[in-house]
Amino acid sequence: MDLWQLHIFVSVVEQKSFSRASELIHLSQPTVSTHIKELETHFQCRLLDRLGKVTEPTRAGAILYGYAKQMLALKQETQSAMLDFLGHTKGQLLIGGSTIPAGYILPKMIGAFKTAFPDVSIFMTVGDTGQITRAVKDGELELGVVGARTSDPDIVQEKLVEDEMKLVVPAGHEWAHRTSVTCKAVLSQPLIAREQGSGTWKTVIASMEKARVDVSRLAPAVTMGNCVSVIQGILNNVGISILSTIAVTEELAKGRLHALSVEDLDLSRNFYLTLSRKRTRSPICEKFIQFLKDQI
Repeated sequence: MDLWQLHIFVSVVEQKSFSRASELIHLSQPTVSTHIKELETHFQCRLLDRLGKVTEPTRAGAILYGYAKQMLALKQETQSAMLDFLGHTKGQLLIGGSTIPAGYILPKMIGAFKTAFPDVSIFMTVGDTGQITRAVKDGELELGVVGARTSDPDIVQEKLVEDEMKLVVPAGHEWAHRTSVTCKAVLSQPLIAREQGSGTWKTVIASMEKARVDVSRLAPAVTMGNCVSVIQGILNNVGISILSTIAVTEELAKGRLHALSVEDLDLSRNFYLTLSRKRTRSPICEKFIQFLKDQI
């Protein structure tokens, strides 16, 4: 067993296919199969089951997958640490962001960081707050930036950016010339909600509950999976929604959308740097964290 074989095994598990894994790592499919057979001979058990067109790990394979991911991550961490010691910041960084940070905050930071450290490859995953937090906990990402706190004891979070949310309506809406409306009035309108797990929607619900609003009266006209879809929904008169002002800056400036305060609701929030409490961070990750704090 060697790390290269483990890399091949992990690729097959994650791609759920010998053929797709072979394309990804630029090996022939027979070569990939040979390496997997050598691993199975080494451990004296079957590691993968071919279920039609899909390949899934056996119970033994699932155990090996978890440890293989840790070993490969430690290899990457070791290489980064040695290069950092020698004065060369080089390697990979896997980060994630919920919709607003990934769309409007992190790209600017990544660009500046890449200018300072051009030999670092950064891979960013986009998901809702719950998905990014779980990926950080599972070690799939080294850090995340999300829009809501978590109660998970294995996660540590730190305030990174302040945000303000407002009710957003299209330019032709009856409220387009107002500066605020009551929460009761909002409940009478067709609302576009975000998906379960969205930090934005969690903050909206929490704020309403704090103001003793009966959230069971919320009857969203439609639920959409990302902020871009919600903005397009508002522009196309599907409904109105409460959004981060960061996300609609351009549309507000063009006059296509209008933002109002909602009386009795505290819609201020923060975006949080999200890290695993138990996992060791790579030198590149530490550099990126410090870079974020210095820039924001």
